[in-house]
Amino acid sequence: MEDMLFYDRMQFAFTITFHYLFPQLTMGLSLIVVYFKGKYLYSEIEKYNDAAKFWMKIFALNFAMGVVTGIPMEFQFGTNWAKFSELTGGIIGQTLAMEGMFSFFLESSFLGLFIFGEKLLGHKLHFVTGFLVFLGSWASGYLIIATHSWMQHPVGYEILENGRFVLNNFSALFSNPWLLPSYFHNQLASVITASFVVAAIGAFYILNNKHSEFGKLFVKTGVGFGLVSSILVAFPTGDLVAKNVVKHQPVTFAAMEGIFETEEGGSEIVLIGQPNMLEQKLDNKIAVPNILSFLTYQDWNAEIKGLNEFDKSTHPTNIPGLYYAYHIMVGLGTVFIGLMLLAAVQLFRKKLYTTKWILWALMFMLPFPYIANTTGWYTAELGRQPWLVYNLLRTADGASPTVSAGNTLFTLLGFIGLYLLLGLLFLMLAGKIINKGPQLNNTH
Repeated sequence: MEDMLFYDRMQFAFTITFHYLFPQLTMGLSLIVVYFKGKYLYSEIEKYNDAAKFWMKIFALNFAMGVVTGIPMEFQFGTNWAKFSELTGGIIGQTLAMEGMFSFFLESSFLGLFIFGEKLLGHKLHFVTGFLVFLGSWASGYLIIATHSWMQHPVGYEILENGRFVLNNFSALFSNPWLLPSYFHNQLASVITASFVVAAIGAFYILNNKHSEFGKLFVKTGVGFGLVSSILVAFPTGDLVAKNVVKHQPVTFAAMEGIFETEEGGSEIVLIGQPNMLEQKLDNKIAVPNILSFLTYQDWNAEIKGLNEFDKSTHPTNIPGLYYAYHIMVGLGTVFIGLMLLAAVQLFRKKLYTTKWILWALMFMLPFPYIANTTGWYTAELGRQPWLVYNLLRTADGASPTVSAGNTLFTLLGFIGLYLLLGLLFLMLAGKIINKGPQLNNTH
């Protein structure tokens, strides 16, 4: 049983990690495309229109990859996680069906019109199609995170005699206190990914003295969006998400922060340290006293419960993984703010395009928002374990009893091989689009 559960979890973790590499760019990029197209309508400067069409090509490629890699995850609800689907389908089926029926169709329909319909529609309607693509992609994120928020903090449900969950208050799904902070935190994190991708491609063009005019536009836009979103991801959205965890999942918060023992007179914030599960402490710790208490409760001496206060059966199942995922996310978020702030200062001083080390840094940082987004999701998912629905349904009770560990391992290896090929194909196609660059005045 343990082997089966391990491979079920590994397969879902692998497929969803690979899948989310694509939506995190499309959601943020859709906003930047709308910005470029709106800027063109306002100024009638052609390069903004060319920029919008260039980035929509990258968007479309990511969107296609997201669709292809998203479908297997849906099937896993019926194969590896059949018991979970049977018990909770009456609730999570609502939001997932809405995401497929409304958001996905809105996004995909108007994406085709944006790419192929500019001459036919005219620029104002072309802008509207771009805005509807943005709306569809962000609505899709909202409905997925509404599902996720219910699993983290279940509301508006009742449990029938046969153990099934049914919804007795539909509006509770969308007024869940967990939902909005998580949603805006996630969406702004996707804007960070898009900002760094746009800035990195711009820096690449400037450093290679190729499409330099677009390079400057992309760097300027990426830095502007990147600075604002990096700050907003930390505060207020990240702060609100953390406060939700403290309030509704205190044992998770203790594990995230590496608090094994409740500290008297306020909790320190750990900058560096390695969880030692044998001795229930952090090794080689570097910490600042009382800061965590202040950030959490605005009180320097507030007590934060350690893991020792909670029954071991409720502890997250992978405390080191949770601790490291959380600290990688926060550490990278801090680096993003610092780099974007430096770049913004140089932009203000009109020296950014000639400050090569910052341009190199922007290029080098391209993979790191993907890592930060992934570790952010790992923090949420590892933090909820050992529960599928927090405090109500254990992960072990949601797996399908009829799918063997061998079957799951076989299909996992198949996914790894297939996704490796898909990933290489994506990089080749994206590389071709980027190498070719934006096409000037190709509608005239």
